[in-house]
Amino acid sequence: MPLELAIILPTLNERGNLASLVTRISGAMGENAGWEVIIVDDDSRDGTADEARALALTDSHVRVIQRIGRRGLASAAIEGFCATAAPFVAVMDADHQHDPALLPKMLAALKAGEADICVASRFAEGASTADWAAPERERLSTFANGLARRLTGVELTDPMSGYFMLPAAAARALVPRLSGIGFKILLDLLATANTPMRVKEFPLNFAARLTGESKLDRAILFDFLAGLYDKTLGRVIPTRFALFGTVGALGVGVHFAVLTVLLFAFGERFALAQTAAVLVAMSFNFWLNNWLTYRDKRLTGWSALLRGWLGFIATCAVGAFANVAIATFLEGRGVFWALAALAGIVVGSVWNYALSSRFVWGRF
Repeated sequence: MPLELAIILPTLNERGNLASLVTRISGAMGENAGWEVIIVDDDSRDGTADEARALALTDSHVRVIQRIGRRGLASAAIEGFCATAAPFVAVMDADHQHDPALLPKMLAALKAGEADICVASRFAEGASTADWAAPERERLSTFANGLARRLTGVELTDPMSGYFMLPAAAARALVPRLSGIGFKILLDLLATANTPMRVKEFPLNFAARLTGESKLDRAILFDFLAGLYDKTLGRVIPTRFALFGTVGALGVGVHFAVLTVLLFAFGERFALAQTAAVLVAMSFNFWLNNWLTYRDKRLTGWSALLRGWLGFIATCAVGAFANVAIATFLEGRGVFWALAALAGIVVGSVWNYALSSRFVWGRF
């Protein structure tokens, strides 16, 4: 049959789930139907891309995109949109939490013109999250869904769903204006559309993950808020820099706390106290940026963290030197110590962002 549907599976360390999921998709769609699975893998350490290529050798429905130096579910979905000739595209998780049995129903609804986009909902009438066993994640989803509805103007029970289908041409038309940040590509699509999309929801029995561990953690709320920021103010101040600046603002609090203690509790000279405060704040900023700002490129393991911390200190050394020199100069000329310290921080911040983005987390 002619190619009709591309099913995009963004993956990160999902090797053990692929073969059985492709089998389930084949069972739902039919072996001879016009569909393909595009596995977009973020260079998984467990050999997910190799497993996908092994499947493709014996199953012509399977294609593989292995991404080097790029990571994130939203951007993976965007690459999948642009890599297929199929007139319809679906995005779903590779961990078996999304039921492939909904695919034919969603495709039929789109072909019949019943909706602009079909969404599998965890919270629609008839859906179930009993097997999810994650009440904290459910509460977070409920909170995020409320914010998402305000942003998109679309009444959905689950605008944060990661399982949906739409015409490929419609998706590609929106691609130039999508942020590609984080995990919630559906929210990005709905918020970017010029007019509210007609949506049809399908109740989803949200299953437990088959193998492996979830890549989502408590930082997902920060990631969601970053997506909201990008859709509202991201064109004024780049989102990544805004996140870096947010972390830096917290680092300012750490900086002044250390500086105050050293100046007034231990009676240290200003230059020494400012130097120590800079080092402590830089270490704090490295940890929080690694956990939040660059969570899609997060360094893990003691060896990688140590190299990353040393790289962060090294790339920020010039900014730190300028910070201390300017602050000390101003304080020596009679400027109030807090204002002198703040001036040093401002001068060093842009340098720190530019070089650490490039050389620590590998992003321009």
